[in-house]
Amino acid sequence: MFIIGYFLRAVAIVVDYVLFFYMLIIVARAILSWVNPDPYNAIVRFIHNVTEPVLYPIRARLPINFGGIDFSPIVVFLVIIFLRTFVVNSLLRMAASLI
Repeated sequence: MFIIGYFLRAVAIVVDYVLFFYMLIIVARAILSWVNPDPYNAIVRFIHNVTEPVLYPIRARLPINFGGIDFSPIVVFLVIIFLRTFVVNSLLRMAASLI
């Protein structure tokens, strides 16, 4: 059973890192929205292509738009914080009970 415990612990750590780096990409997207970046830049296109599939459905369902402020990154940020707190800690707790 300890092998499953170590596997769950590894999965929890990888998920935590992936969610953390996605949070950083969301922050970069928000900062890029404040300036007028070159849309043909490879980094700008990468950030846009990675974040838009997650931000667009929230933006379409979120009717709040005060003066052009986009609240969808804040919603995604809160969801990621929830996932990091709930899912990762649950996986770590299950792994600890199996080790």
